[in-house]
Amino acid sequence: MRKKQVYKNRKMRQPDIVFQSLTVGRFINYLMYEGKKSIAEKIFYGAFENIKKITQQEPLKVFEKAMENASPLVAVVSRRVGGANYQIPMEVRPERKFFLASHWIIAAARGKKGKTMAENLAEEIISASKNEGAAIKKKQDMHRVAEANRAFAHFAR
Repeated sequence: MRKKQVYKNRKMRQPDIVFQSLTVGRFINYLMYEGKKSIAEKIFYGAFENIKKITQQEPLKVFEKAMENASPLVAVVSRRVGGANYQIPMEVRPERKFFLASHWIIAAARGKKGKTMAENLAEEIISASKNEGAAIKKKQDMHRVAEANRAFAHFAR
């Protein structure tokens, strides 16, 4: 039985307070833990202060570059064909690209120890904007798996 179709335009997304950007607002929501949005905002804007100190660049541009670099182009989807499961490479939708990039950056920042979350997040965003770091490695791993399974692309719908 098929699931009910969800219409994406029904969700009214709120931009963040400082930059009036929907992408920053979504990232803060992903960063939020147990519904504590004010803490997530403090962490995020603290990370932006650190980015500005370290790079002497506009932090929003560094953030957008990091999200662009960490976004995957293809992902593998498991599909059952004739009794066997195949990993089929498929193109990733734009909303999913942002979701994956955000979660990889946040997970990499949470995985680091010894510094505050704002400092770790700033470091991860800066390294992602330079095409290095844990989030970029995750993206490259996903692309490698998709490339290895390119032979099964004809199973895609």
